[in-house]
Amino acid sequence: MRKSAIKLLMLAAVSMALVTAPVIRSVAYAAGDENPSPPASDTKKGKKKSNKSSSLNDPRFVAGYHTAYATVYDRHDYTSAIDQLKALGHDENAAVANLIGYSYRKLGDYKLSQVWYERALQADPDHVKTWQYYGLWQLEQGNREQAQYHLNKIASLVGTNSEEYRSLAEAMEKPPGTGLVY
Repeated sequence: MRKSAIKLLMLAAVSMALVTAPVIRSVAYAAGDENPSPPASDTKKGKKKSNKSSSLNDPRFVAGYHTAYATVYDRHDYTSAIDQLKALGHDENAAVANLIGYSYRKLGDYKLSQVWYERALQADPDHVKTWQYYGLWQLEQGNREQAQYHLNKIASLVGTNSEEYRSLAEAMEKPPGTGLVY
């Protein structure tokens, strides 16, 4: 019982930090989690803030993203996750688009997955988790040269010690056609 209360308090603290922090690039969903975090609003110089991007800090959006995130990574219910993510109304956000792409990939719909990964990279060309997942997609398609390109991109963005780099590098070490599962 006590551990559950601590986990709930930690989740509440993370959620509050997401709501109140003006710029968040990578915050874990829960302590120790290395999966994608709720998306931050776009605060790059030269871009106008819109009501839509400012609503990324809306507690309802954060809660909805957390629900979809858990649907993907905890329940592996990718069809429901896609519906939940699209219902957020922020599918132009890199983190949201990436999770939609990931879900389609897990469902075996590689064409739609590719569309969403490319949408995520269009929204944020430096979104490391998308480079990782799209690199895994490339491997699953037999495109080892493209996967290497993605690995090099991750290295240029965050170095070779990141979880994203290590994950894709490990996958690339496996021989082609070994039934990769990610």
